[in-house]
Amino acid sequence: MDASNPIVFYDIASAPPVRPFAPNPRKTRYALNFKRVHYRTEWVDLPDVASVRKKIGAAPVRTHDRDGRPFYTLPIIHDPSTGAIVGDSFDIACYLDKTYPGGPPLFPPSTTAVQAAFNKYVDNFFNPFVILCVHGMPLNPATAEVSRADFCWRAGKERWDELTVVGKERASVLEKLNAALGGELAKWYSYSDGPFMEGENPLYADFVVGGWLAFMSVTLPAKEWDDIQTWQDGLWGRLHRTLQERYAEVK
Repeated sequence: MDASNPIVFYDIASAPPVRPFAPNPRKTRYALNFKRVHYRTEWVDLPDVASVRKKIGAAPVRTHDRDGRPFYTLPIIHDPSTGAIVGDSFDIACYLDKTYPGGPPLFPPSTTAVQAAFNKYVDNFFNPFVILCVHGMPLNPATAEVSRADFCWRAGKERWDELTVVGKERASVLEKLNAALGGELAKWYSYSDGPFMEGENPLYADFVVGGWLAFMSVTLPAKEWDDIQTWQDGLWGRLHRTLQERYAEVK
């Protein structure tokens, strides 16, 4: 790959100063850095995602649960070296492995289908706990009201205040998250000495879990995130810190 003609990676912009926070683009950022490909980030404000996606010709890969309309999301990559436009985090990872096989593999032989199933499992695993994070998202103040209204519509809620939990209800959700993380997910990580699922070297599966952990690290109150990092004998804190140290660079 020509360093002067890098992959363009479209990520969701936070409030200034801009930083990554959304889970699916974070999976792609980890993958891009892991593969050691040249790329640059194009930041997109949340209300602009649909128009940007349409402009660059990236077909939607999801639909809204409420009415089946196209749901325009990020990440997207545009690879000017090949002309490829890929608009789904898992598909991007597959594209990177196929197009740039010289780097370390995200999908060792015969693991792609298994990791595809794992990707779906992990997203479904964390989705019920997003209610803990919604109010902590670092939305751009200039467009926050538009973004909040969109989140409310998607969730079928009238008011932004309905998209959170507080007090005893919040404590109960956190307890359920702790119990859930301590189940099958922690068991799968227990088969190696870590910090990754298969030991010292990550799979794309680790970036899937890591994307959600990174989202929580940004959106949860500091005390709650500190507690999560200690759960299951510090498993999630070690995984998150290692991913951040090795693969979180913003280019």
